[in-house]
Amino acid sequence: MSLEKVKLVEVNAENWYECCQLEVSENQLGYIEPNAISIVQSKFEETLKPYAIYVDEKVAGFLMFNSKSEELDGHWVYRIMIDQEFQGKGIGKTATVLMISEMSKLPDVKKIVVGYHPENMAAHHLYASLGFVDHGDRFGKEMAVIKHINE
Repeated sequence: MSLEKVKLVEVNAENWYECCQLEVSENQLGYIEPNAISIVQSKFEETLKPYAIYVDEKVAGFLMFNSKSEELDGHWVYRIMIDQEFQGKGIGKTATVLMISEMSKLPDVKKIVVGYHPENMAAHHLYASLGFVDHGDRFGKEMAVIKHINE
């Protein structure tokens, strides 16, 4: 599979249902909310930006971030997931790089923050490989890691 074929497309009338049908592997179920919850949340919190992750013309994942600064003076990644059928192929990393690029275009972004369960080693390796640093910030069951932008 060519990773050049990975792209982000805003969730819209044509792809929202496919996003809702995506599933993580069974051992990841406790780490993330269903995509349907995120899509509904984005309709009530207008600064949240949901995207479908495409490979070729097929929806392979979902992500959502906040276009407004929040805790830790950062722009938070709310969700990022790859359907179990597409995991282990580098799609998540490529999509995360594309997301960072998209978020970096925001006028006031200084930090990108993502929270995840400390037991989620796949997330830990992914974010560490992209320059996110753990400064010891914790929010409930999740740890937050930070990537500095434009500094």
